Amino acid sequence: MPTKRAPAKVIAVHREAPGKLTPYQIVKGGAGEIRLLENLGVEGDRHCGPEMRNLNRFRGPRMLPNVRQVHLMSEELQAAYADAGFDVEPGQMGENITTRGIDLMSLPTGAVLHIGGAAIQLTGFRTPCFKLDRWKQGLKAACLDLGPKGESRKPGVMGVVKTGGAIKPGDTIRVDLPPEPHQPLKAV
Repeated sequence: MPTKRAPAKVIAVHREAPGKLTPYQIVKGGAGEIRLLENLGVEGDRHCGPEMRNLNRFRGPRMLPNVRQVHLMSEELQAAYADAGFDVEPGQMGENITTRGIDLMSLPTGAVLHIGGAAIQLTGFRTPCFKLDRWKQGLKAACLDLGPKGESRKPGVMGVVKTGGAIKPGDTIRVDLPPEPHQPLKAV
């Protein structure tokens, strides 16, 4: 008899405490709930806003649309980092939402995740930065490396808020795929 797979869900949510992080830190604190603001991001988070605020991403005009409003990472990816010798807990790589039971890395660009009362459209992979090595030496290279099955180990996925709302641990995740042909996620 086939077993029913547990639904994908949120296991933790994170945001920055105002004034607590320096530009060289990535760890975000756990929260009981986060609120997503349509077309902006996570309320109270440093990356919330209509333009990108990640200075190492700028190679031209500074007013680029923010395609990095929400950072998601799976518990399964964190386990892969643990297998590679890096103990990573939810929130420690700067993600806003930690998931279980969904292969975020294999979803196509434009997939929409419905979580709680919010909807997040995926824009691409998070690009690892130097802060990872300041936190755990060699972690940036591990993020760029391929896993044992050839899968990418980028540090999670990024998205934009299509519908604002609250998200909390335990919320289930439903995925709507974009029309075919699907385009794979690329670094943003």
